[in-house]
Amino acid sequence: MSTPDENTKSRCPRCGELSAPGARFCEQCGFELRGQAVEGDEATGAPPTEPIPVVTVVDPDPDSSVTPPPPRLSARDHFTEKPSDWVAGVCDRGVRHARNEDAMALAAAGPGSANGTAALVVCDGVSSAPNSDVASLEAARVARDALVTFEPVGSLPVRGKIERRVAEWTQAMVAASRAAGAAVVRTGDEIARGASSSGRRSTPAIDPPACTFAAAVVDSGLVVAGWLGDSRVYWLPDDGVAEQLSVDDSWAQEMMAAGFSREQAEHSPQSHAITRWLGRSAPDHDAHCAAMLPEVPGWVLVCSDGLWNYCSEAEHVADLVHRLSGGTTDPSETAAALVLWANAAGGRDNITVALARVEPGRGEREGTDAEPADAEPAA
Repeated sequence: MSTPDENTKSRCPRCGELSAPGARFCEQCGFELRGQAVEGDEATGAPPTEPIPVVTVVDPDPDSSVTPPPPRLSARDHFTEKPSDWVAGVCDRGVRHARNEDAMALAAAGPGSANGTAALVVCDGVSSAPNSDVASLEAARVARDALVTFEPVGSLPVRGKIERRVAEWTQAMVAASRAAGAAVVRTGDEIARGASSSGRRSTPAIDPPACTFAAAVVDSGLVVAGWLGDSRVYWLPDDGVAEQLSVDDSWAQEMMAAGFSREQAEHSPQSHAITRWLGRSAPDHDAHCAAMLPEVPGWVLVCSDGLWNYCSEAEHVADLVHRLSGGTTDPSETAAALVLWANAAGGRDNITVALARVEPGRGEREGTDAEPADAEPAA
């Protein structure tokens, strides 16, 4: 039985997914591919087993046996960020992967969402592409910095305070995703040049690093989301209808658009194949965007598929967050609880959870056409 190298593809014996050349782990289920037969090898006579199902409703069985995670190797495997009391996140390698290719970068200013601003960015590195762990972290940090430092140029020709802010933050989100995409390309080029100068073998032209992008800005209660790929942004109110603000750029989403149910689409062997991403091979790096103005308290959640693999629909995610939070409004405690839950559910992928606690103030619920008293009229 032959083993995969940088120029051969391997088919996962657990779920049947065909992985890219040189992949160490299956992108679909996280199974280690080293030592497995390559595609076309007659030694693998048994048909592939069914893919691991997506759990969308129930919590994991606390009495079930859970494979312990591999030993932690570096701070990159598990890290937390808490830039303020109302914004925090946890990024974790999960149970089955050898490295953490997820990344996040958070920033916040102000005492709370009613009078503050926050940026939450999550990037999920594509496992089949080498060095995606490096690229995803750089992309997340570059995008966060772009959102934090963004300053609109001039006035936009739209009526109303809220409409203008939405337009400005949408512009900022697209600029941030473009900057993140450029960072992924630049990181891949720098790694390739380093490998070439040292004489090491590299395949950057075949498999350049790539990652997804999901981000949310909270500006005095206004929420603007941006995304490429299948990392997600949710709005989870304490009372009311939860929403998935992002729309996956994925094969599963294409199936749902064609009339398949969510369950059918997310059980598909190709469900996690993404149709847009950040990286050299991407057609563009312009994020899709959506905005909303919450009227009740709740959570903005930005996460990778390591979480929503086990709880996908917005209403189920909201129920999960409300149960695990235990009534606390501390985002760091809730994020940590969600990561532990996902690992207990199987941890078959890296897991990133970033949360912002939104507490709308009186000013955010006033009419959208009123200009602030000290503002200059729009041009």
